[in-house]
Amino acid sequence: MNDQAQALRQLVSRRTGTEGAPPGKPASARIITVTSGKGGVGKSNFTLNFALALKSLGCKVLVFDADIGMANIDVLMGVRPRYSLYHLLKGERNIQEIVELGTNGLPFIAGGSGMADLFTLSESDLNFFTAQIERIAGEMDFIIFDTGAGLSKETLKFITAADECLVVTTPEPTSITDAYALIKVVRGQEEDVSFRLVINRVTDEAEARQVAEKISLVAQQFLKMEIPTLGHMCDDSHVMQAVKRQIPFSAAYPGCVAAKDIQSLAMKFLNVPPKHSKDTLSGIRGFMHKWLRLAK
Repeated sequence: MNDQAQALRQLVSRRTGTEGAPPGKPASARIITVTSGKGGVGKSNFTLNFALALKSLGCKVLVFDADIGMANIDVLMGVRPRYSLYHLLKGERNIQEIVELGTNGLPFIAGGSGMADLFTLSESDLNFFTAQIERIAGEMDFIIFDTGAGLSKETLKFITAADECLVVTTPEPTSITDAYALIKVVRGQEEDVSFRLVINRVTDEAEARQVAEKISLVAQQFLKMEIPTLGHMCDDSHVMQAVKRQIPFSAAYPGCVAAKDIQSLAMKFLNVPPKHSKDTLSGIRGFMHKWLRLAK
């Protein structure tokens, strides 16, 4: 491994909180949810290209399409998955068999109808699901859940159980209002949730800053919390062209503005240390521990 690659892996280790892990012991992946207050803001497109950007930087990333009823990560890549979460929950396939490979070899799990079943499992079945996910989580640096837009009870459980939540919004007033409303409701359910804003489809950095300040100032005043901004993506016609081609824009047009923005976002993300608290379990086991607590 050359010096540059070694430095990058050390950066990933710090970012995932696994630096100094005992040799031979697999590190548990950091669990990230990506959500939005309303649909149509480019959440799934962001999730997919953000994951690809992290992968290009040397991270091992698994995308989990957790958008019940509107799962479309596979569509954005032009991939028809053979299996989905449904086949795992029914015991028809194991975890390795339901992981599909998308653009640039990006591993992902298609949710499909299986996502609805996930929320009605017994505790013993959830333990089986946890054990299966743990088998692959040890091989990953990040597991990214692309949740549904808005705040259903299922999305709420994903957000409150995960290590971090990225909230995607746009400069549209309704998008800003809905993003704040989502954060407010989650805050009322679970205070120890780490949020970061991603401002999509902006004209320039100045507009992104204005949007972020609107949400941050209201959150400070009424929720007594800080909401940092991870970054922004400029409005770029290449994004829609890539959607029509069913190729992620960062792969179809790597030199476009949106692709450069998403790369910058990924680099910034890796340079921000993860949030830990003394009573918080991280990784997939911690995720499921909190999941079960919230299900009671």
